[in-house]
Amino acid sequence: MSVTPAQEELSHSGLPLCEAVVNLAGENVLNPFRRWNDDFCREVVSSRVETTKALAKAIGAAEQPPRAWVLVTGVGFYRPSPTAEYTEDSAGGDFDFFSRLVSSWEAAALIPGSPTRGVVVRSGVVLGRDGGAISQMLLPFRLGLGGPMGSGLQPFPWIHIQDLAGIVCHALETESVRGVLNGVAPSSPGTSNGTFAQELAAALGRPALLPVPAWAVRALFGAERASMLLEGQRVLPKRTLESGYRFIFPELPAALKDIVA
Repeated sequence: MSVTPAQEELSHSGLPLCEAVVNLAGENVLNPFRRWNDDFCREVVSSRVETTKALAKAIGAAEQPPRAWVLVTGVGFYRPSPTAEYTEDSAGGDFDFFSRLVSSWEAAALIPGSPTRGVVVRSGVVLGRDGGAISQMLLPFRLGLGGPMGSGLQPFPWIHIQDLAGIVCHALETESVRGVLNGVAPSSPGTSNGTFAQELAAALGRPALLPVPAWAVRALFGAERASMLLEGQRVLPKRTLESGYRFIFPELPAALKDIVA
């Protein structure tokens, strides 16, 4: 494992005085320019687990620890299923590479005996104007060449980037919030990949007639990574809503119109 400059500075200087720590670090798993091999897998794990361990260790050793510690992970913790619905209390984390990665990632954030309040946000696919999933989809969809991936029937758990940021801020500011929050829009359990493709095309005023065959997705990303695109989970933000968070973009059409405007 290589040590990043940030991790090295933490180990030498400790955590600066602060009210809260938020960890968004992680190598892009779906980088199409990186082959899915052992070296890249190690980078994916290290960029998440080792960075989180370094931050947790620094928080635990701080003379004046921060009041809140928020980690953003992913809904890959839950087993893909066309029908099952998952809340924050649902089991998972032990069935494939990505679920075990999330388990290790979240375990690395634990600080036994610390007064710092810990929150984990399990995020769905983040939709925003710059970067993320949308940036790779916009060009083909603008050209009228977009469409669903594979069958298009797989669930598509999504969240607008403003809501992901909003949930993180809510977690930082609300003293009663602890544990896991699902970072997905309330309507996302009813969204399939095909529905997403149709709504994105509609927001752009284009058709969505050209599905991407499953074999092509597997050829580009490899079978293990392709499962992230060809399968999905119906995830409910139950505790997120119960904690008092109010979504800015609960529905997909309004979220996509905001992004492509």
